[in-house]
Amino acid sequence: MKASTPFVFTSGTIGYPLLFVLLIWIVFWIEVRFGVSFNTYGVRPGEIVGLRGILFSPFIHSDIEHLFNNTIPLFILSLALFYFYRPISWKVLLIGLLASGLLTWLIGRPSNHIGASGIIYVLATFLFFKGIFSKHYRLVALSLIVVFIYGGLVWYVTPIDPTISWEGHLSGLLSGFGLSLIFKRNIAEPPKYQWEQPDYSEEDDPFMKHFDENGNFIEKLPDEQEEGSEESPYNYIYKEGSKRNENT
Repeated sequence: MKASTPFVFTSGTIGYPLLFVLLIWIVFWIEVRFGVSFNTYGVRPGEIVGLRGILFSPFIHSDIEHLFNNTIPLFILSLALFYFYRPISWKVLLIGLLASGLLTWLIGRPSNHIGASGIIYVLATFLFFKGIFSKHYRLVALSLIVVFIYGGLVWYVTPIDPTISWEGHLSGLLSGFGLSLIFKRNIAEPPKYQWEQPDYSEEDDPFMKHFDENGNFIEKLPDEQEEGSEESPYNYIYKEGSKRNENT
């Protein structure tokens, strides 16, 4: 009577997050190895050419500290996305990438906005609100874990540091919240056991057959007796306080 689960671990669950992390490290290695800078390929608000940064900016980082700070959250949050929300994971990731980048282009200061932090805010916000909306115990637990580990990210959606693209963070937060509303109906159903199924029949349940009409547990049914055995057809285990019946 094991319940089915919508959460399945596949090679892509960990493979895709590793690929994302590998790509941003490869881009940074190319910059260091060949002495080039891709910063101009970031989101540049108000400029048509700056729209290319919507696709390129998540893979570009200013220095090793910036890259390292984004690596672990990106891996953990994307892994959670592909495990708990596998059917809609790519939609959330791609729409979040485009939406957060476009919002940054619309509201950002005239500068090059780079880094994967916008995607991180998309994932963290989506996982938090989607889990709360779902009311599924595992997804709610995931929401609490996300807010416990990454709750401090909310401070960086305000202009507390002029060197940080708070506009990109705010855009990611708004995009993640919007996606949690858009996909509000795509919620994993809580697991159902056999006895919760609409076609469940108590008379056909092998376990329930071991109880008689008085609620006493029958250890062995007649058809479970060994051939040639002289034991009585019923072996009772009596409930406490019940009247003892003779074996028949």
